[in-house]
Amino acid sequence: MKSKQLYEAVDELAPFALSREYIEKFGAYDNSGLLIGGDAELTGVLFSLDLSPRAVSMAKERGYNAIVTHHPAIWEGLKRVDGTILDCAAAGISVVSAHLNLDAAPGGIDDCLMQGLGGKAAAVVMEQLSGGGYGKVYDVQKTELSAFVGRAKETFCTGRVVCYGEGSVLRVASFCGAGFTERAIAFAAQNGADTIVTSDGKHHLVTAAAERGINVVLLTHYAAENYGFCLFAEKMRKKLGDVPCAVFTDGRFL
Repeated sequence: MKSKQLYEAVDELAPFALSREYIEKFGAYDNSGLLIGGDAELTGVLFSLDLSPRAVSMAKERGYNAIVTHHPAIWEGLKRVDGTILDCAAAGISVVSAHLNLDAAPGGIDDCLMQGLGGKAAAVVMEQLSGGGYGKVYDVQKTELSAFVGRAKETFCTGRVVCYGEGSVLRVASFCGAGFTERAIAFAAQNGADTIVTSDGKHHLVTAAAERGINVVLLTHYAAENYGFCLFAEKMRKKLGDVPCAVFTDGRFL
């Protein structure tokens, strides 16, 4: 199996066409795909939310020549090549990044965030795509906010959760990654959510949600997405058969 087949395996679970559709439909930006390419037989695949020096070191130590990331290894146009990009190229390590497509795919990172919080199915989706979508409102078993936060810490393996609000949680709106926007708050309010779960919260957005009587629970960006990414890695492990696979998790950001 080579990098092309690795790309195709990712595409089967999280079609890259979803990223292109998301960009065209909602005016987003992305850079998913085979970003650092090689044509050698795969010796192993490392799954890491980010292309970090620590992840590259782990791949090299294990003798793996491919890394799959969620956050794109190359985001915008490069004016020079150094650091992890050059390190991967020099070591012959291919990198496939699955970003918006993996966020929005059925069973992808946004779905996993919902399921990890106790939701079984979305009642409504904010940004609907032909096969999947992003941003969801759904019902959960009624519980006090403090207990809801406690379960989230346990499920997402994090001690860093910021919570604003009080009372009970019954209907949740969740948005993986940096999805906390004015539009997300309006979507949550219009669909009866009493709690928003997301990451990267700005003060004016927290206060805007509070003024609408909506609780806000902020997981770290890493914790909120690594949960679903690890589940994706397990699915990929099964698809890749005999190719050795491992997951790198950087506990500094949980």
